Amino acid sequence: MHTPAPSTQSGPDAHPHGLTLRSFLTDGSLAQMCAELGRITETVIEVRDERDRLVSADADGWRIGEEGEGLAPHAREVTVPLIIGHTQIGSLVAGAGGQPLKHFLALISQTAVEWCHGFLELRHAIDELGVLIELSSLLVGTEDNTQMVEEALDSVLRVLDLDAGSVVMLSEDADGIVSEDERDVRLHAARGLSEAWLQNPESLSQDRTFDRLALAGEVVSIEDLLEDDRVRNDAQVRDERVRGFMCAGLVFRGKPIGVIRVYSREPRVFSELDKRLLRSIAQQAAAAVQQARLIRNSRRDREMERQVRLAADVQRRMLPRCLPDDPRVETAAHYQPSFDLGGDFYDLFEVEGKIAIAAGDVVGKGVPAAMLMSLVRTSFRAHAERGLPPHEVLTRVNHDLCRDSMESEFATMWYGLLDPETGVLDWSTAGHEPPLIVREDGRCEELSIGGLVVGINPNATYTAERDRLAPGESLIVYTDGVTDVMSFEAQRFGKDRLRTLVAHLREQGHADSAHEVLGSILRELRQFGGLTVRPDDTTLVVVRRQSNQVARLSEP
Repeated sequence: MHTPAPSTQSGPDAHPHGLTLRSFLTDGSLAQMCAELGRITETVIEVRDERDRLVSADADGWRIGEEGEGLAPHAREVTVPLIIGHTQIGSLVAGAGGQPLKHFLALISQTAVEWCHGFLELRHAIDELGVLIELSSLLVGTEDNTQMVEEALDSVLRVLDLDAGSVVMLSEDADGIVSEDERDVRLHAARGLSEAWLQNPESLSQDRTFDRLALAGEVVSIEDLLEDDRVRNDAQVRDERVRGFMCAGLVFRGKPIGVIRVYSREPRVFSELDKRLLRSIAQQAAAAVQQARLIRNSRRDREMERQVRLAADVQRRMLPRCLPDDPRVETAAHYQPSFDLGGDFYDLFEVEGKIAIAAGDVVGKGVPAAMLMSLVRTSFRAHAERGLPPHEVLTRVNHDLCRDSMESEFATMWYGLLDPETGVLDWSTAGHEPPLIVREDGRCEELSIGGLVVGINPNATYTAERDRLAPGESLIVYTDGVTDVMSFEAQRFGKDRLRTLVAHLREQGHADSAHEVLGSILRELRQFGGLTVRPDDTTLVVVRRQSNQVARLSEP
């Protein structure tokens, strides 16, 4: 027996479309065997094809006889059919011989049929492998979902010798989120189906049963749609001239993506091999679609990261580029966002001979917090540079924020004006962490007067407070990212630990400059938190009134 050229068919248990006896037996071996058996038994034994024509061996392997050649039907005592699936592809006939010969021919027929079944399985496996190899190339060849599913659909129709089909996919929003509602599908590919069929809003089955089963992992196969009670509209099926039906879900790692549906014009029994092939192609197509989505999402994420880096650069430029240059006051500052973009800010600048000191912390993190921070900082600068008192500045910032932001957006702020000559510190707060003053004698005092956060109540007012920094004393302004640092033991750094730390700075000889105070606090935070992830932005500002009037300029 000779392996025939590739041909389309559906598997051993279904109609072998396009296959005949000659598709398998091309070397004349079966005809030779029957002729030799006939010589031994002195009986005419013949091989007949599906049209009842004589198949005989010759020098070229085999030949097909003319109509009526060989044993006439009335002269045949024994007839054994050769059946593949549900189709007779030929028969073995004998002129005489009785039951023993019939039994022997049945054994020969069974052997031939088993070989044909094996061939069909092999042919099916080869076709399946070829299709999967073609689809695998799409994983790196394209990011076009439509092209992928069209290729998958064409492959199924070609290999299974089907007449029509379509692929629908669950809708995907602008953020790449795929709907989980089987009713929310869009057509991505179609072959051999009318526009009326494709545009019909009604599903083929009642309650979308077929699609639901497919998305749940089942391959649905129906021999004749007109005989299935689950079909919603028989008239539509009849008009479209579709009868046999299969569908399978495009599912990737349990996540539904879509459904592939295929049809034949005539009723058809689909084999397990047919179902396996459709499932394999659907799985491969789902993997290709998901891969394309990952590539697109990755590209989008990289572009977003680039935009965030640009925004972070703009945000950093909103921080002071240089600190006030006054020999009577030394300043130092540290700012570290927990993400590329942060919601904290600080400011240090000179206004009308005084040192303006500000810090703020807006609600949230990331891009929304950074945008809100920009709004707060811009409003603050616009009012503070006019030399207004701190409590008036906060009142105006609050009014601006209430007008230009949403109800859920607010910020804490602390703002002070320090007179370098007298040490008088005028300040006001809007729900911010209370700053600390390290006195000359080592005491640590907290500026604990409260105030409503800005952005909540447009009618809120803020109180004017006053204190004084003596020469050698330091002011420490910070955000809650400092006190919220966590240790590996899940302990919070906290305000008490911060107060204790700054109170002992003078004893440890680390209170003689703003840089030393800032560095000591940051070292303690690193030792306490180790490699744990910082939960919030960290902002720390230290302002020290010089005791020796020596100019010290610190870098941010």
